[in-house]
Amino acid sequence: MTPPAMLDGEIKDAANHDALARLVAIMARLRDPLRGCEWDSVQTFATIAPYTIEEAYEVADAIARDDHAALRDELGDLALQVVFHARIAEESGLFDLSEVLGSISDKLERRHPHIFGDAPVGGHHLWETIKAAERASHPDQSALAGVALALPALERAAKLQKRAARTGFDWPDIEGPKAKIHEELEEIATAPPEMVEEEVGDLLFAVVNFARHLKIDPEEALRKANRKFEKRFRTIEVAPGFSEMSLDEMEALWTLAKRDA
Repeated sequence: MTPPAMLDGEIKDAANHDALARLVAIMARLRDPLRGCEWDSVQTFATIAPYTIEEAYEVADAIARDDHAALRDELGDLALQVVFHARIAEESGLFDLSEVLGSISDKLERRHPHIFGDAPVGGHHLWETIKAAERASHPDQSALAGVALALPALERAAKLQKRAARTGFDWPDIEGPKAKIHEELEEIATAPPEMVEEEVGDLLFAVVNFARHLKIDPEEALRKANRKFEKRFRTIEVAPGFSEMSLDEMEALWTLAKRDA
């Protein structure tokens, strides 16, 4: 007799397959050049890429808010983006969704030889070793190869620094990044107007390096700072006559908001 748990698993697998097939069919219909949607049918990889990035952030936002209903919906929106790109690729004869899913399945099995192969142990170190071996066969042999240009600037800066650090190009301790921040502040103060933007960029890069040495994710740290600022500002902006207050009066309210939150 088949165990009930196995039957439940098979039913769920079938339901997942049917749900994915339904989404694929809907996208094919929307992309139909004659009977499809006038918007969906003319989109390209480039035009929907911003939506793909936006949906990924909305997933992260739902997680941060611990909103599981929103997370379900946002994951659906993100899945749509994958199906959308795959459909465009299939129409162009490049690849299809089955190849997309096959590619990630192959990668997961390849990078977990302790689960799907004969390796005795696994872990993050093994994953990184396998990734490094895969990069070795890539035409671009730079240590910085593969750090996506489309990443948020703070996250990309951190990844570039981590890659460079693997080659030994890194400060030995946190004093180096700390001194660099002070150096960049001084350069901003003395820079001609046309150079200020570049120097501010250097300052931000140095701050990311400082965060990395503290083992802090700068992107997540800034997200938390944004949420904190938003919460406090929303608290003080509803005060009667806020827009007519002096800066000192606003600062007094801000201090109270900091104390309460």
